[in-house]
Amino acid sequence: MFQQLIEYFRERSVLILGFGREGRSTYNVIRRNLPDKQIGIADMRQVELDDPNVTLHCGENYLEAIEKYDTVIKTPGISFRDVMVPQETEVTCQTDLFLRFSKCICIGITGTKGKTTTSTLIYEMIKQSGRKVCLIGNMGIPVLDTLENGDAEIAVIEMSSHQLEYTTASPHIAVMTNIYPEHLDHYNGFSGYVTAKLNIIRHQVGCDYFICNSEQDFDKYYNFAKAQPSVIKVSKNGGKGDELIIAAADANERLKGIHNRQNVCVAATVARCIGISEDDILKAVEKFAGIENRMEPIGEYYGIKFYNDAIATIPHAVECAVEALEDVDTLIFGGMDRGIDYSGFEKYLEKCKVRNLIGMPDTGVNICNALLERGCPKNLIIANTMEEAVDAAFRFTRKGKSCIMSPAASSYNVYKDFEHKGNHYKECIKAWKE
Repeated sequence: MFQQLIEYFRERSVLILGFGREGRSTYNVIRRNLPDKQIGIADMRQVELDDPNVTLHCGENYLEAIEKYDTVIKTPGISFRDVMVPQETEVTCQTDLFLRFSKCICIGITGTKGKTTTSTLIYEMIKQSGRKVCLIGNMGIPVLDTLENGDAEIAVIEMSSHQLEYTTASPHIAVMTNIYPEHLDHYNGFSGYVTAKLNIIRHQVGCDYFICNSEQDFDKYYNFAKAQPSVIKVSKNGGKGDELIIAAADANERLKGIHNRQNVCVAATVARCIGISEDDILKAVEKFAGIENRMEPIGEYYGIKFYNDAIATIPHAVECAVEALEDVDTLIFGGMDRGIDYSGFEKYLEKCKVRNLIGMPDTGVNICNALLERGCPKNLIIANTMEEAVDAAFRFTRKGKSCIMSPAASSYNVYKDFEHKGNHYKECIKAWKE
């Protein structure tokens, strides 16, 4: 199966578009197997590479290189919203190539929120059973590295909309946790975002499964009358036989909240589809250690409990976290404005029990100003930096209560990614002095 991928590379003129983690992974796979093949690499940034068989296309006009190659392996984060791709040019990505060439049982998980928790739960359930499984994809593990190793029977793949945008194959088991407006700056509106997400099911066949959230009406996005796979809709309250795993989830501090209850029920449904025992499913839920940057407990400092929820990039995720923790006194939020409608979130912030609202640039500042204009009686604080936000949290949060940093926006206006933002938040907490 891996040799088929190498032959695919051998027969085409290949452009690696974007030379970050995934682009470098693609380059390394090609070079290890085709050391003399001429390829192109295009990136906005300058690329330093000592390889006479590489043509570099760097700088502002790097996208012009697309028309010079017949196969473009695109880094997910590069937007083609305003790019005209020649009809004869094939655009693909690592996720697409893995689905096309891997012989693993592929389980793909997408959705606006809950992807990482659900993916990790599925992985832990399968691992608990003793079967050879890998966890790859959107959490930062390039999938082609795993295809080259070839030692997994089952691949659990977290898939972002960006990774799905140019896929021409679907996993054997496809999971859609939910859909809410996000990444609107990357697509031509919400419909483009939904279209990319639905590639996870578009190429499934009769022996496949599509597992989704029963609380959302996916029928308005996809004609299930024409769908080939078995469709299973999962409720946040689970179904018959889910009582024990729901009790285990409720007892696990890292699975607080109704949203996590649904993540657990979805994961269990997937595990059952491939024959994982109820005992192994239950043990995995009981032992689940949580996800970094998702309602992550940082510790108690000066009588205040701090949580890091940097991965929460939409309002719904913030609301779920606040409701799950129950004792949030201070919320730090805000990030890059990507065109999301925050009017409903503003109403939520006015009504919820959180006393201190600390808004950071850009969206947090805008929301705080909007609440001030409406006469919101809460303690509204504008913080221009993370240091200012954490300082205000220490000064205003009541002892015995919680403070959570949950942005409801992406981090790219200031930080490299949400992990960078979460790490800075933790550093600021640990460095604070009265």
